[in-house]
Amino acid sequence: MRFLPLLCLLVLPLAAAQAAKPIRIKSPNGDVQVTVDVTAQGQPTYAVRYRRTELLRPSHLGLRLAGADLTQGLELTKADKQTTVTDDYQLTTDKRANCHYRANRRVLHFAGAAGAPQLSVVFQVSNDGVAFQYVLEGPSQEVQRITAESTTFHLPAGAKGWLHPHAKAQTGFANTQPSYEENYQRGIAAGTPSTIGQGWSFPALFQTNGHWVLLTEAGMGRTYAGTHLAHESPDAEYGIAFPQPPEKTTPDAALLPESRLPWSTPWRVVVVGNSLAPIVESTLTTDLSAPATTPVLTEGPGKSSWSWVLMGDQNTTYDVQRRFIDYAANMGWRYCLVDALWDKQIGYDKTQELAQYARSKNVGLLVWYNSNGRWNEAPQTPTNVLFEPESRRKEFARIKQMGVAGVKIDFFGGDGQSFMNYYQDLLVDAAQAGLLVNFHGTTIPRGWNRTYPNLMTMEAVKGFEFLTFDQRNTDQEATHCATLPFTRNAVGPMDFTPMAFSEIRGKERRTSNAFELALSVLFQSGIQHYAEVPEGMAAQPAYVQDFVKKLPPRWADVKLLDGFPGEYVVLARQAPGGAWYVAGINSTDAPKTIQVDLSKLGLQRGTLITDGNTNRSFSTRAVVGNTISVTLPAQGGFVVHP
Repeated sequence: MRFLPLLCLLVLPLAAAQAAKPIRIKSPNGDVQVTVDVTAQGQPTYAVRYRRTELLRPSHLGLRLAGADLTQGLELTKADKQTTVTDDYQLTTDKRANCHYRANRRVLHFAGAAGAPQLSVVFQVSNDGVAFQYVLEGPSQEVQRITAESTTFHLPAGAKGWLHPHAKAQTGFANTQPSYEENYQRGIAAGTPSTIGQGWSFPALFQTNGHWVLLTEAGMGRTYAGTHLAHESPDAEYGIAFPQPPEKTTPDAALLPESRLPWSTPWRVVVVGNSLAPIVESTLTTDLSAPATTPVLTEGPGKSSWSWVLMGDQNTTYDVQRRFIDYAANMGWRYCLVDALWDKQIGYDKTQELAQYARSKNVGLLVWYNSNGRWNEAPQTPTNVLFEPESRRKEFARIKQMGVAGVKIDFFGGDGQSFMNYYQDLLVDAAQAGLLVNFHGTTIPRGWNRTYPNLMTMEAVKGFEFLTFDQRNTDQEATHCATLPFTRNAVGPMDFTPMAFSEIRGKERRTSNAFELALSVLFQSGIQHYAEVPEGMAAQPAYVQDFVKKLPPRWADVKLLDGFPGEYVVLARQAPGGAWYVAGINSTDAPKTIQVDLSKLGLQRGTLITDGNTNRSFSTRAVVGNTISVTLPAQGGFVVHP
C-alpha cells in the first residue's frame, strides 16, 4: 500500500490543472461565447467572442468592498453545471409585446481572503448577448458597502464608439444634471476620454471587427447605484464609474451601493450582433429585470397632445388646455399632458374640471410635478410635495380623486442608490393610487417598465424641447435622431416628444415634414407625446392627419431593415393586429436612395407618404411589390403604412 501517497501526488496536480482551465459558456445557438479565466495574480477575467470574432478582449471582474478586496487574490473554487433559462412574458410599453428570453446560465464561485464574503459571478449567455451579475454571500447581520467595481469592457484595437458624454452633477439648468441630455459623439476611437470629464453614459454603442456591441445595465433593484463608463479608458478598456458625490437625495442618504447579504448586483449587459439588427431588436434590458411587482392599471399606453414644447409655460392655462383636450379627442389620442405651473396658473379646482371634461371626451389628463426635495433649484411648480412619503401619497390620492390619469415627474438629481430607491418609491405609490408615470430629467431605463407596469416612459434623451432652446440643437436634430434608435431607444421607452410640422419659435428647423412624420413610428414610447399643435396638424393634408390618427397606441414587434448610426434609419414596427408600419429618415446633407425590402415583413403593398416638392410638403402614392425604392432629400423621411 506504500504506492498510495505517490498516487495522491499525481492526482492532486491533475485536479489543480483541470480547475485552472478556462470556463466557457455559449449561447443556445453557439454563436456567442464567453471565456472566464483567472490570472496568476488571482484576478478573474472574461472575454466575449461572436463565432470566431473577438468582441471583448479579456476584461476584469470583481468588487472592492469597504472591508475586503474581491478583485485579486481570488481562487475559482467551483463552476456550477450549466442550466437553461427560459422566460416568456408580456409588455405593453416597449418595443415587443411578447418577449421570449432563452439563455444558458452558469454560476462561478470564487474564494478570497479568510473572513471576506464569498463572491460568485452569474453569467447568462443568450443569442443576442451576454449578461453577468455579482452575488455576495456571508453573514447577514452586517451591512456591506461596495466602494468600487472593477468590471471592465476591453474593446479590440480599432473599435469605434457612439458615446453619450456623462454630465457633471449639479450643472445645467437649475442644477438638474446629470439627466442624460447630451448629443452622442459619433464614430470616435474607442478609448477617447469623455468631453465633459465624467465618463460616458449607458447605453454605449461600439463597432468592432465588423460587429456591433451595446453596453448597458439592467435589473436595477434597491441595493445599488446607477453607473456609467469611466472617463479614462486606456487601450480601449472601459471601467465602471459610480455616481458623483452630489447624486443623492439627502446629505445622509446612500450614494454608493450598500446592503446586507446575500446581495445580488444589477446585470452588466453586452448586446452583440454581426449587424445592427440585434442591437435595435434586443429586449435584454427587460429580459434581465424582475417581473411585475405592481398591478397593470386599466389606463395604459397611448398618444398624447401637449402644448408646452411649442407654446411654453405661459400657455398652461385653462382655456388652452381645454383646447388641447379637444385636439386629443379629435385625433383619437388617449391623453392630454398639462405641464408645469398648472397648480398656479389653473389651480386644483379648475384642473379637476379639466380632468372631468377630458373624461367626457374619452381622454385622460396627465399633470406635471417637480421631483425636488433639496437636489435642484428649478422653480417650476408643483414642487416639494412628492419626496416625503406621507405628502406624496396624499397628493397622489388627491389628484386620482380629481380624475387625473397619470403624472410626469421632472428634474431628478442623479444616480445614487438613494435616487434608485426614490424612483421606485414613486412608482409603487403611484401604482397604488392608480396613476401612470412618466419620468423626465431622469436616469436611463434599466428594465423598470417590466417591474412596474405603470411606468409608461422616461426621457433621458436630448429631446425635442432642446430644439426650442438653441439653434445649434436644431441644426443637429437630424443626425441626433438617426443615432437614437441604435443607442438610447434600444434600451427602453424614450419620451423624445417627436413630430412638429410647425416652425419652432425663434428657430429654423432643418428637417422636412416627412422626416418629422417618420419619427412618430421610428421612436418608441409607452405614451407618445406629440409636439405638434392643433393648428399645425389641421394645416397638413388629410391623408397625413388620417395616418397619425390611425397609428396604434402601442407596438407588438420591431425589425430594423437598414441604417447606420447618425446617417439613416429604416425601421418597421408591428401593430398588435399584425399590420406593419415602416419609417425611414435620411439625416445627411445629400439626397439618398433607399431600397426597402417589404418581403422581410411579408408585405407586397402599402401606401407611401414622403416628401413633396418642398421640405414642408408631402406626397403620397400606393406601392406594390416586394421592394420599393425611395429617394429621400437631405434630412427627409418617409413612412409606409397599410
